[in-house]
Amino acid sequence: MPRDPYLEPYRRAVDQFGDTFEVALWAHPATQRRRFEVFVQMGDLKGRRVLDAGCGRGDFAAYLVERKVEYESFVGVDGISEVVEFAQRRGLPRAEFHCGNLLDDAKLPTIGRPQVICLSGTLNTLTLRQAMIVLQSTWDATQERLLFNFLSDLATDRAAPQTGPARRLSSVKLLQWATRRTGSVVYRQDYLHHGHDATIVMSKAVASE
Repeated sequence: MPRDPYLEPYRRAVDQFGDTFEVALWAHPATQRRRFEVFVQMGDLKGRRVLDAGCGRGDFAAYLVERKVEYESFVGVDGISEVVEFAQRRGLPRAEFHCGNLLDDAKLPTIGRPQVICLSGTLNTLTLRQAMIVLQSTWDATQERLLFNFLSDLATDRAAPQTGPARRLSSVKLLQWATRRTGSVVYRQDYLHHGHDATIVMSKAVASE
């Protein structure tokens, strides 16, 4: 069995779709963009050193450029070399992309000394235990904020069922994990139909100037 079975759905997607949008296993470009929009609304990314953990093809960096959110620098890391190579070829400003396994290498999220770390869709094929390992390493690495979304188990019965490879995670357990690490936590589950997705933002205390 491979060490990182959570990456296998993406490897199969590369074989099927190459480096097109579908390789990220998003249901539709509109829902991907809506998640990115929520990050922009909640993350205060302008002028920040941003790291995208699980960056895929670099779509979030491209979205920020399109929206004229002028980050100081952008680092993307992903476990699938083909999509990292695609992101590198896009020539996005002040952006670099690296291949590596977030579960194996806790130093990956420290590249570029990020002030804000984002995970969009990154947790979808992880178990809750694996998700917390990745979240802990990214929380340790970020200087200011950690933003992550996930498929919420508090979605209504009308939300699309998840039978694999994506899975729903416990909103309550992730909120408990977050609030045990900081008193500054924001939770949203209002931006996709039927509460399909949730976003948590955690902030670290910053000394006042």
